[in-house]
Amino acid sequence: MRFPETLEKRPCKICGTASEKDFNLKYKLENCEIVQCRRCGFVFVPSAWRRNLSYTAYKTEATAREVRKGNNALKLERHKLRLRCIKKFKAKGRLLDVGSGWGHFLLAARNMGYDVLGVELDSAPYQYSVKDLGLPVLQKDFFEFSAEEKFDVITMWDVLEHIDDPGGFVRQCARLQNPGSVLVLQVPQIDSCVARCMGKNWKMLGLDHVNYFSPQTLKKLLENNGYEVLKVRSSLELKLLLMYTIYPAIKKFKAYFKRQNLSPVDNTARQAFFNKITQRPSWQIKFLIFLHNGIYNFLSFLKIGEEMMVVARRR
Repeated sequence: MRFPETLEKRPCKICGTASEKDFNLKYKLENCEIVQCRRCGFVFVPSAWRRNLSYTAYKTEATAREVRKGNNALKLERHKLRLRCIKKFKAKGRLLDVGSGWGHFLLAARNMGYDVLGVELDSAPYQYSVKDLGLPVLQKDFFEFSAEEKFDVITMWDVLEHIDDPGGFVRQCARLQNPGSVLVLQVPQIDSCVARCMGKNWKMLGLDHVNYFSPQTLKKLLENNGYEVLKVRSSLELKLLLMYTIYPAIKKFKAYFKRQNLSPVDNTARQAFFNKITQRPSWQIKFLIFLHNGIYNFLSFLKIGEEMMVVARRR
């Protein structure tokens, strides 16, 4: 495998090798290549491709309007599942959610007894979290946190796959935690059953995801930077499945039979579809929550998913 001549080379972020002979081309996509390190197995997008990436209008005010219309009960229940797992390792304390998004995880964590703080750079979700949900969220760079600020729990949901320097990011987490504190994160899992079945058509593949971890490579990253892995749990996020797989499939099906051009699917349209599906009477919502929890836990037990939730302890 040879990197394009116009792109500078970057070493593997897990083992540090920078030799071209140590990389295999795993997938060639329209806008980037995804390679795998022969030495440690880490799968990633060479960093130089990232100069083509733009997050413009990634989370807009139009999306925020749709989020406001959504059913928060279902969103909070999804996060309660996560928090029940976290409580087994750290039942209370100061919790920092990095990349806190629209804030629903923070809201659920506060409701379940944690002293919460979020950090979010994107303006629309930051404004929604602060003004609509009344949450303590900061709009600042994660690396601006002082080492004197300590947190019992740090969480990152679908964040680390976007970070060019995952090692530096984890080291910053370690600086903000005392021994015995807990780091909890979720990332797409490159060797999951869904990823293996879908191959290069897996929806998680793309230029906005620069890192593709397996349990082994994520464990190496965490252990190299001050943590001990305690638990790895498979996760199939049903909300994401609905918005990112089922909804685009429905749109494609309708466009085919109506012989229309397929319109782009953005975050606003996905959220509107989720709202439409989940605007139901309260008894139906309760049944949906029961069904959601049962399916999620059953699939996790069978290790069927496309993401992994990892719990690690600061050494």
